Order: sequence, then structure tokens, then C-alpha cells
Amino acid sequence: MVIGASAGGIEAMTTIAAGLPSSFAAPICVVIHSAPSSPGTVDRILGRAAVLPVATAASDVRVERGHIYVAPLDYHLVLEPGRLRLSKGPRENRSRPAIDPLFRSAAQVYGPGAIGVILTGNLDDGTAGLWAVKERGGIAIVQDPADAQFPSMPESAIRHVAVDHVLPVSDMAALLARLVAAPVRESEGVMPDDLPIEVDIAKGQNAVDAGIERIGAPSVFACPECHGVLLRIKEGHPLRFRCHTGHAYSVENLVAAVNEGIEEALWSAMRALEEGALLIQQLSDHVQEHRDSRAAETLAAEARHAHQHANTVRGVAVARAALKTPES
Repeated sequence: MVIGASAGGIEAMTTIAAGLPSSFAAPICVVIHSAPSSPGTVDRILGRAAVLPVATAASDVRVERGHIYVAPLDYHLVLEPGRLRLSKGPRENRSRPAIDPLFRSAAQVYGPGAIGVILTGNLDDGTAGLWAVKERGGIAIVQDPADAQFPSMPESAIRHVAVDHVLPVSDMAALLARLVAAPVRESEGVMPDDLPIEVDIAKGQNAVDAGIERIGAPSVFACPECHGVLLRIKEGHPLRFRCHTGHAYSVENLVAAVNEGIEEALWSAMRALEEGALLIQQLSDHVQEHRDSRAAETLAAEARHAHQHANTVRGVAVARAALKTPES
């Protein structure tokens, strides 16, 4: 069982963990988006609520039934047959750990035996991974958007994936226990061409060597992180992009990253204009001391113009920030 969440995810996952019985017969792997600088206390928070053992995941650990494994800060968590693996692979949707690598690896390894759960969060993280789980014959579960503190991730999953269950987080533990106790579906679904390639990239393999060019077509967009050409992934939902370095973006996350770059550029331009205005004004004062009034006035006028331009850029930056889409 794989569970992914972002904003509001600790509270939602705590509710689920508290409701799972000690007889729960499947391992659970959890990714909750966290910044590398966060305190990394998710395992302890869940451990206080759960009767099941909770631990931060570690590489080459055998997965055990009835254990909850939490992805550590700044590492992707992926599944191999019977084992966990941590990776410093490229960020996906600007996150590491990211939800999609865990879900894809579960789909690849366990097929119809995989259960994917998407909880609260902004943007559309986890949708592509849940799609892979469903394609391989697994079960797709989504928190009811009306119940989610941040509904964007659940809404995206419901739009793009043939979800099996949509329900409030308070009812989820009981459903998960029933599903784990039931026989595994017989159909293994299909193995999407991109699935093993993207799992290998998440594990840290060179994207070109892994075969990224076989599953993507060049687009006109550049990667916001490394500025390489983004390839449009041919298969799966929703529309996604990867660069030759391996960074991956959904449409919503790509837009968020581009907007972030625009905002940074605007503030850098404002800073340069303000610094230029200060320098030119100081030069004007220096020239004035040498009794060159005409040159001093020319420089002072140029300084005023630079300051006015800086204020114009500041207004644009502030206006864009006010309209900025919330991020996970």
C-alpha cells in the first residue's frame, strides 16, 4: 500500500494511522512532501497515533506486513521486490521525496496487489503515479475533495484516473483494512512503456541511458531547474514533461515553476534598478561637489528614472504574487 500527501497530509495520515488495526496485513509506504529543512518528525507523529510500528524508511530494508514506512527528507522512496530503496534521483514536481516515483514502483513490482491512496495537497502531485497503479490493475483510492484541507491533489486524481473509491479520511482506515483482507485481483493490467524507464530514473540512473528519448518527444519548453529541453511524455495522464537530466513536471507544477522563475527575475530586476539608481545618485552628488551642475542634474534625472522603473517592476512583482497559485 502506498500513500501520498502534501499540504495538510500529516493530519490526514495521522487519522488513518490511528484507525488501522494491529492485524493489518500489508506494508504501508508513505510520502508526505516536506522541505529538506523541515524537522523530519513525521514518523514520530504517526508513531504516537498508530498501533502499527512506524519508522523512517531506509535502503535495503525488507518490507514487513503491518509496518508503516515514511520517506525521509530529500530522498525518493521506491519499492523493489520485497525491499525498500532510497534514492537521490532528480526531483519530480519540484519535490524529493515525490509521490509519483513511489506509486510507479509499487505498480511495477506489485501490479494488481498495489493499492494507491492520494490525500490532501495542492496542485496535481500523485496523479500520474496513481494512474500507473490503476493501469497495472491495482486499486486507486482518493480522499474526498470536500473532506480535504487542500483539495487540488484529490480533484486532479479524480479527473484523470478511474478511481475505485472516494471517501473522507475518517472512513479510510476501515476501507483499507477490508481491501487488504480481500483476495488480490487476478488481472495484472498492462505495463506502460514509460513505467520501468521512469522508475529507473527515480532510482538515479542517467535519464538518457534509461531510455527517456523513447518515451518523450521534444517540446518548446525548457526545464525550470536545469534549463534543458523538456520532453513531453507520450503515455499516461495527465500531460507531463521530463528533461534529459530527469527532472519531471506535470502541467500545473511546470506552470508553478515558471511563475516562480518569473517572480525571481522581477525581484532581481528591481534590485538591479534600485542599486543603479543609488549609484547614479551618488555620482550626481560627487559631480555636484565639483561644481558641474549640468552633469549633476543629468545624472540626478537618470537616477530618478531608474527609481521610477524599479517601482514599476515592484508593482508588477507584487501584483503577480497576489495572484500566485497556491503550491504544495
